[in-house]
Amino acid sequence: MKETLEQIRREALAALSETKTAADLEALRVRYLGKKGELTALLKQMGKLSAEERPVMGQLANEVREALTEALARQQTVLEAAALHARLEAETLDVTIPGKPVEVGHKHPMYTVLDEIKDIFIGMGFDILDGPEIEQAEYNFTKLNAPEDHPSRDWTDTFYLTEDSSVLLRSQTSPMQIRAMETRELPIRIISPGRVYRKDEVDATHSPMFHQIEGLVVDKGITMADLKGTLNTVIRQIYGPDTQTRFRPHHFPFTEPSCEVDIQCHKCGGKGCPTCKGEGWIEVLGAGMVHPKVLRNCNVDPDVYSGFAFGFGLERLALGQFKISDMRLIFENDVRFLSQF
Repeated sequence: MKETLEQIRREALAALSETKTAADLEALRVRYLGKKGELTALLKQMGKLSAEERPVMGQLANEVREALTEALARQQTVLEAAALHARLEAETLDVTIPGKPVEVGHKHPMYTVLDEIKDIFIGMGFDILDGPEIEQAEYNFTKLNAPEDHPSRDWTDTFYLTEDSSVLLRSQTSPMQIRAMETRELPIRIISPGRVYRKDEVDATHSPMFHQIEGLVVDKGITMADLKGTLNTVIRQIYGPDTQTRFRPHHFPFTEPSCEVDIQCHKCGGKGCPTCKGEGWIEVLGAGMVHPKVLRNCNVDPDVYSGFAFGFGLERLALGQFKISDMRLIFENDVRFLSQF
């Protein structure tokens, strides 16, 4: 038995010193020290020895077990150090290599125009209000003097959210006229920018979702001259002092008299092109004097106060500001297009 124990020690120590992987090391531990290992099997034969031989063989067996256990621990440390070194070599980062440039985004062209418009109106004494995009028909239509049979109230024109047509995605920011007159003290000078929704077909100048800037002024002695002067001032600050505008009579249920305001086409200079549909002019807003019924709906006496209201199409202002020929480019989020601004 003594020769066998010495042979196990020699073979095991030699094998352990040549081990290259943790799996091989575990296999050797099981082979020699496991429950069914060679050393364990040999120790089970101790009962066959004489009383004089047992203590001597027992001491030798313990020495062999300790030697193998220590060799296993040393080799495991060696393998772990080698694995760490290999990992560090594989994950080495060359800090001298130039890094990838970080592209910083910038403001969308439409919001560049919006911020410019806000600055213009704030400089003219206007406040900026925000309102809900999910609106009640009472505010979107009824209190704005739109009758029940008005075409804009049809399901073919408006995105309704309830079967009784009482709740909808607002089709204009005009409801903020009503909310402002109901909650603010007179006189009022406000603009309300935001998203609006209409069932328009997508083309170069239309979209089912777009942005509008509603404006309202209510005070004593407000006239159509104040409306024209304000809008001309804003438009020329945006497009330049030589910008040509055109006021055309129109009808809106919440203003009387009403008008639409056009600017000369920035693409063709008034000659006619696909952007302006051959007309030489691009409509940018509707406006008018606040209808007396709308004032009364908000408990404002039309015999004492008057006012004007207007609504800009923000996308169309951006088209003119940056000489963009197609509104769809604004919403497609093509970085090649947006990086130009």
